[in-house]
Amino acid sequence: MTGAARAADMNGDGVIDSKSFREAMSRYASSVHVVTTDGPAGRCGLTATAVTSLSDAPPTVLICVNRGSRVNAAIKENAVLCVNTLCADDRDLSDAFAGRGGLSDEDRFALGEWTRLATGAPVLASARVAVDARVDRLVETDTHTVVFARVIDIAFGSAETATLIHLDRDYYTV
Repeated sequence: MTGAARAADMNGDGVIDSKSFREAMSRYASSVHVVTTDGPAGRCGLTATAVTSLSDAPPTVLICVNRGSRVNAAIKENAVLCVNTLCADDRDLSDAFAGRGGLSDEDRFALGEWTRLATGAPVLASARVAVDARVDRLVETDTHTVVFARVIDIAFGSAETATLIHLDRDYYTV
């Protein structure tokens, strides 16, 4: 690699250390989402960038959630979720659902206007797009649960609204 630093395999086991890996992932530009759920385990949510489409037949999204988070347990019990893609003006909402500021779930949800679609998971009224889904399959791997969720409803916001992006540990818009 010309002009670039390389991360060495510091452990000697063929695996890059977690610090180098986190630095590499910080250089991936990702849309910022608030993933919400509601049901028997209660209403809660988290900020996520590890979200992607998986298939359109049937429509399925994939979300990675830290296994140790209480939102992970709630998604499993509630079996529903909504992926709310944030707009440029939603930095405070992203920070709140990421746990910055120590707000309770009630206070986090007070930062936005919320509605519901088919599953009952909270839908951010100002989201660029909100994908309402039912949990189809869960795969436990290392520190995370990979959630496969079947999309059953969608709410479209304005396509002219800029999207909030996370890159190099900071926010940008496109």
